[in-house]
Amino acid sequence: MSISTFDCLGPIMIGPSSSHTAGAAKIGLVANKIANNNIKSVIFYLHGSFAKTHKGHGTDKALLGGILGFDEKDKRIRHSFEIAKERNLEFKFIEKDLGDVHPNTVLIEMTSNENTITTIQGTSTGGGAMEINMLNGLNVKFSGNAPTIITVHKDVPGVVAKVTAVLAEKNLNISTMSVLKDESNNTATMIIEVDKIFDNSIKDLLLSKIEAVNKIYLF
Repeated sequence: MSISTFDCLGPIMIGPSSSHTAGAAKIGLVANKIANNNIKSVIFYLHGSFAKTHKGHGTDKALLGGILGFDEKDKRIRHSFEIAKERNLEFKFIEKDLGDVHPNTVLIEMTSNENTITTIQGTSTGGGAMEINMLNGLNVKFSGNAPTIITVHKDVPGVVAKVTAVLAEKNLNISTMSVLKDESNNTATMIIEVDKIFDNSIKDLLLSKIEAVNKIYLF
């Protein structure tokens, strides 16, 4: 078995913990992008070891830093509380049992300036890696390691083909794709990872060309 330098040293990050700091910052940053950086207030529901050690390991500063748009290498994470107050961002940390989930899990509830609420749940899986496993109450699974497009659309025939056609038009190659259905309201969520960075124009293009698409999240 080969061992890389990364395995020995861990990720480049603001410490002290790859699980409790780097992974947490990545979860917060994905949440920031999902909310399109439109966040008036945020509540972090901390589960398991995140709840027990978030102050000592800096998990609270890392999560808030991610919400502010800082990645795990950004030195401003150390001052995220002060920066959030300067930006008039309201924030709160609440310890909560989230059920049968990984101990390093957080549920983030974000309120926009228009008072819409977006929730995202993520788990820090170790070594600075993380996984998002819930979006607005829907079970999902993606790592955030690749540029990602998430569509919420009516569960009708032809939507997947239309979305992939638009991506082909923009010369975006799909790396992974999954579709999750919510039969309670006849909607589906599609998670697509692509192999290169895209700009926000893809959102307007998908919404204008595909009537069945209701929401799009990009990061």
